[in-house]
Amino acid sequence: MNTTLRFTSLLAGAAILVAACGSSGATTAPASDAASGAPASAPASAGTASGAPSAAPLEGELQIWHTYASGAGTEKDTYDAIVADIMAKNPGLKINTTVQNFFGAGNIFDKYALEVQAAGGPDMFIVPNDSQGAQVRANSLQPLDDLVASTGIDLSVFSDLSVAGCTVDGKLYCIPESLKAVGFYYDKSKVATPPTTTDELLAAVKDGSVKLAVNQGAYHNFGYWSAFGGKLMDDTGKCIADQGGVADAHKLFADLKTAGAMWSGANNYAKVADAFKQGQVTALVDGPWASGGYKETLGDNLAVAPLQSGPAGDSQPITGTDGWFINPNSTNQELATRVGYLISTEYEQQFVDKSGHIPALTSATISDPITQGFADAVANGLPRPQAKELDNFWSNFDNALNAVIDKGTDPVKAVADACAAMNKANGK
Repeated sequence: MNTTLRFTSLLAGAAILVAACGSSGATTAPASDAASGAPASAPASAGTASGAPSAAPLEGELQIWHTYASGAGTEKDTYDAIVADIMAKNPGLKINTTVQNFFGAGNIFDKYALEVQAAGGPDMFIVPNDSQGAQVRANSLQPLDDLVASTGIDLSVFSDLSVAGCTVDGKLYCIPESLKAVGFYYDKSKVATPPTTTDELLAAVKDGSVKLAVNQGAYHNFGYWSAFGGKLMDDTGKCIADQGGVADAHKLFADLKTAGAMWSGANNYAKVADAFKQGQVTALVDGPWASGGYKETLGDNLAVAPLQSGPAGDSQPITGTDGWFINPNSTNQELATRVGYLISTEYEQQFVDKSGHIPALTSATISDPITQGFADAVANGLPRPQAKELDNFWSNFDNALNAVIDKGTDPVKAVADACAAMNKANGK
């Protein structure tokens, strides 16, 4: 995959923004004991085939933030078990974890920004690279190139796509953990054949053969833009979403609501996730982070398919990278870097097997068909760029979607207003 070309084509207007690749089989065998889903039997900090940087025990105290309790999945349980094992193998290490919200007021991005501005914040946190570019431009992330070099970390054990997702203007800002892109979950006991086109999807919602729930946000629904030929920006960074295609996608969203689809409302992810787990709906668009929770409820009836294609071609969801980011205020940057790398290598297989993560580590094995389906979505998606113009995408196009769904605003007007606001904010 030529990541540079994909980023360039995106910024040139090839339907944008907004997590590797693989066939129907598994990737190469994982290092150490990863194939069993268990951590390596050697001390967690020892040098192993997975590339741990040093044999010295890990000592010190770290403050870590994550949002693993915000979704419908099992990520928090997996993380908690990993951290407990690391501390058991490194008695001089103490890891204090604080769970943060991903959505709404006081979310992890906003809270972290405020803490860093006040010379505080955690030593390390894990989030998607949604706001990485903006955080770099605000000087709120520590560049990791020197830390990686000084600790002997080997970045070659990660996929090129995941490392690119941690990179802004040629500098590394996170240790990759996993990749993600959304797909079309469905209950195959109730939906024998998932719709493959947007016309089929709308017809199925109308006749009740698919009871659809939709997360109400630009991220989850962005992939459908390309199905209608929609593009966000030209090669100067100017928003051109008002020039066709994007409004057509938003009309589909409005038509789905009229046909009976359940929409979550702004920042109410749990509404549709719970509806799917409880059998009130039979399909929804969501990501691999939720697969563990859905499997617990639906078991073998859980399936995933690509987002539906449209009159202009395939849907292309945003491909993002989850990574471990380091606070420039931290006095424990080397320790944090080593722990983040350790979790992403020695313990990656546990996140894959137990929580459906698409691994950044190239040696991790994917055997589950749901996880493999999302690995395919990752490979076919659009890598999330970090250009400064995109800082003004999220809120404006969340507002556009909310206006269409909640207020019945004409999709053409809603998209035009969002595009104008984005251009004004960007001085275009």
